[in-house]
Amino acid sequence: MNVRIGHGYDVHRLVAGRKCIIGGMDIPHETGLLGHSDADVLTHAVMDALLGAAGMADIGHLFPDTDPQYAGADSLQLLREVGRRLTQAGWTPGNIDATIIAQAPRMAPYLDGMRQNIAQALGIAEDAVNIKATTEEHLGFTGAKEGIAAHAVCLIEKTG
Repeated sequence: MNVRIGHGYDVHRLVAGRKCIIGGMDIPHETGLLGHSDADVLTHAVMDALLGAAGMADIGHLFPDTDPQYAGADSLQLLREVGRRLTQAGWTPGNIDATIIAQAPRMAPYLDGMRQNIAQALGIAEDAVNIKATTEEHLGFTGAKEGIAAHAVCLIEKTG
């Protein structure tokens, strides 16, 4: 098979005293995402979508939260490593489509920067990456501003 589709999902709790890093963008907000790394929920979902499409282990196996070397890790660096592993296995990302689910902070001003960051980390064209954001109309944990979630789907293509 020369093309595959993958899906990734991630969620992180919002807490005081942490930065809110999403898609590599530092978004000013009174709370940030809790996690072992920088807790970049969007980039984590993208990585899992790519890894899943390639039939590889997920980010929990590759970058375990029990390993001190990943404490505070920059998720865009981890995404670069995922891209390297895909290339090594003969795959290249065709496109990525992702959705951030958050009541707050407002994502619209940062979506283009997120898109650029993810495309650059993977060495693909910006128009191969689409990022959207939505609220859940004050429903559920995202609507209650307790956390942020992200879904990502991707298409990868066999090279050579």
